[in-house]
This record gives sequence, structure tokens and C-alpha cells, in this order.
Amino acid sequence: MFNNLISKSKRPVFFTGAGISTNSGIPDFRGPKGIWKTSQPIYFQDFITSKEKRIESWERKFSNELNINKAKPNRGHQKIAEIMQIKDLSHLITQNVDNLHQESGIDDEQITELHGNATYAKCLDCQIRYELNQLKESFLETKEPPLCIECNGIIKTATISFGQAMPEEEMVIAQKKSINCDLFLCIGTSLAVFPAADLPVLAKETGSKLVIINNEPTQMDHLADLVINRDISEVLSEINLEN
Repeated sequence: MFNNLISKSKRPVFFTGAGISTNSGIPDFRGPKGIWKTSQPIYFQDFITSKEKRIESWERKFSNELNINKAKPNRGHQKIAEIMQIKDLSHLITQNVDNLHQESGIDDEQITELHGNATYAKCLDCQIRYELNQLKESFLETKEPPLCIECNGIIKTATISFGQAMPEEEMVIAQKKSINCDLFLCIGTSLAVFPAADLPVLAKETGSKLVIINNEPTQMDHLADLVINRDISEVLSEINLEN
């Protein structure tokens, strides 16, 4: 049934969460070894108002807290990229910040990142991009949180932190893609973080088929046309499409 749904779909939307990256060595947030169980998140307002919190945040980042630096795309990422090459009207919406979908070969224009990207940083004022390597050397030497060389604004990894507003443009794109798709695939997400978790509901209400693939049940399972609780990489690897 799953392979058939993929084959017949012309406008599939993949909606991925942390679960797709666990086989790449990145722990999910809510699992037994998740980051929420091992350290408290730093809220956006605290990052802005407290130099000490900014220092703590950069220390965590440069200690490679989530193993993102070493991670490589797994079979799940690769299969999605393969399907999206065949389905030229497909789109990917991700809650992940690890850049693994891009590394798997999916073009930036086919990806909407709801929670940003942890592989680079931006000035919060003028939005200039900074590569992490150029920030790391200076921070490790001085222990001073970086400031923008153009406007002296606060620099932060290009992720959406707790308490930080969701990116408006990306949310609008995600909603439009959800409304227009004919198959919405939730992969490795607990569907517990809103407003992102409203997207599968929106897709279902506007006529899309809904598939949920996750290691554990979710609160949206009753809405789905198909629920698969198995290893994500294994499930996706079993898909066989012909051009």
C-alpha cells in the first residue's frame, strides 16, 4: 500500500522531524537520550539579554552537542532525495536543523526549513551570514560571544530557539505546499510541536492522503490513511519506484 501511494502521487510533501536523523547519529529531542533529557534549552529571550547565556550557548555549539558536525545522510535521507528527483512537483518541509537533506542532494528550493539551520550563523539585526569556523576560533580564544562586524549586532546560529518566533515566510510556504499536495508524509516527527504539527491536519482537510512513519505512535495517528511504526530508514529503503 505504501509503495502504491508514493507511485500514484504527483505532488508529495515530505514532513520530517528528528527521527529521520537518529540513524545518522543525531539524538532526537524527546527520546531516552534526547537533548531535552540531558540539558535544558536556552530560551531566545535569555540568549538576547544575558551574555552568560550567549557564552553557554556557544560553548554547547562548539562542543558539537548534537553531533551534527560528524553526521552524514542515512538511507532515509537518500531515499527521499531519490523520490524527489523523480517527482518534480514534490517538496520537503523539515523541522530539522542538521542540513542532512541538503547534503543528500535535495535542492534548497525544494526544502522549507521551519526551525532554521544549525550549520551556520546570522546576525540577528542585519542578517549577514557567518560561517561557524570563522566564529569558533575567535570564541575559543577569547570566550567572548561574537558580534557582527558590520552592525555590532548579536550573532546567533541560524536556528529557531525556544521562545523565538517561527519564520513567517517559511510557514506560509509550508501551509501552501500542504494545501496543494496529494500525499503528505510525516516522517520521524512526534507531531507535538505547534504550529508545525498543524500542517498534516491542513493537508488532510484539503484532500491529501496522510501517511505517518515514526518509531512511536503520535497524537495524529487517527487521522492517517496509513501508520507505520518501524525503523524509518528500513521503511523508506523498501520503496521501489520506476521513472
